This record gives sequence, C-alpha cells and structure tokens, in this order.
Amino acid sequence: MDEPAIVVEGLRVRRGGQEVLRDVGLTVRRGTVTGLLGPNGSGKSTLMRSIVGVQIVESGQVTVLRRPAGSPELRRRIGYATQDPAIYADLTVTEGLRYFAAVLGAPPSDVDRVITQTGLTASGKTVIGRLSGGQRGRANLAVALLGTPELLVLDEPTVGSDPELRDELWQLFHHLAETGVTLLISSHVMDEAARCDELLLLHQGKLLAQAAPEVLRERTGAPDLEQAFLRLIKGR
Repeated sequence: MDEPAIVVEGLRVRRGGQEVLRDVGLTVRRGTVTGLLGPNGSGKSTLMRSIVGVQIVESGQVTVLRRPAGSPELRRRIGYATQDPAIYADLTVTEGLRYFAAVLGAPPSDVDRVITQTGLTASGKTVIGRLSGGQRGRANLAVALLGTPELLVLDEPTVGSDPELRDELWQLFHHLAETGVTLLISSHVMDEAARCDELLLLHQGKLLAQAAPEVLRERTGAPDLEQAFLRLIKGR
C-alpha cells in the first residue's frame, strides 16, 4: 500500500501536430480516490489513455502497478470506463455484462453485483441502445467494475446521472477505495472535487497542482475549489 499505484514522469503526448500533454509528472497513491480536473480540452482523457496504455506517447514514462503502462499482465488488473460508452447497443444490459464477464474471466455472479452497484436493477432486460445517456454511462461503468480490478480509471463516470445517483456512485467509489482499490476519476464539475482524497488539476496540457482539496484552498486562499482553480490558472 505504500507504493504508488501510478507514477508518471516527463510525459509528453502530441496529437495532430499539437502538444496535448507537456512534461506531466505525478503519482497516485494506492487505495485513494484521486480526481482529475480541468476544462474540456485540457488533456484529461489523453492522460487517462496514457495510463491505461492505449495512447501513443512522444516521451516520458508511465508506470502502473509496478509495470509499464500497457503491459499485457495489467489488462485484468485495471478497469477502464471511457467517456463514450464502449458497449454493444444491440444487447440488453445483462447480456452485455455477461459477455464482458466471460471475456475477463469474471464469475457470473459479478453481473448481478455490478448491476446493483450502478443502479441498473430495473434496466437489466433493456436493450442498451434504448437506454438514456446517463444509463448507458452506468452500464459502461458496470463493465469496468467486473472482476477484481486493483485500479479503476473512470472518465467522467457521473455525467448524465441525477444528484441522488451521483451521491450513490461516490459512496461506492469511496467504499472501493477502503477495500484497497485505487480510483482515478476525471470530471470538469468542481462540486465533485471535494469528494476526492487528492486532486490533479490540468490546464492546457500542464499539471497545475497535485494536492488534497483542503490544501489547494489553503494554498490559494480561495473560498472554494472553483476559485482555487481559477487563481492557479491566473497565477501561472
């Protein structure tokens, strides 16, 4: 538990001729909920793709669970939920989850567990293509929860969810962290930032700060995290 789950050193990523990530360095402690925050286009999804090992990088090193990012042995140790749901629209929720459980080698009982955890009990027999955007996002999250991932990389998992479900999901995230799972969760919604153990603030491909929410407020003298973020941007 003392070793970091993620170590990023000097990471640079260029896409379409533009530098998307610029010399990013960070660590994520095991068993914590770390928020990755920043406006749209700041590089959050690219950083997550680099950590999962599906992004071509220009330079730098990314180490995940003591292995280079993208190593085959990490595939069943990481749960990854993309911002755009990567699930089959012509299957029901239960059918889709059974398929992914079989691929991952997860026990069949996991399907019922993740359906309950993500609030999809009433939608198990619904074809995924007929779900609302928020429900599709939950089905996508359910796939990431299958098996026993040690690291969850979740790209805006609460988008489209109502306040009650968002609260339930955040309770689930912290429960998983208490069992030793590490979570890296991206968001551009500042009111979710206070729910995190630590925050990574990205702006224009640069890491502005890495600290606990209360430390960021104290450091900037801001009344809330949104103002703290704005003060960090202006103080660059």
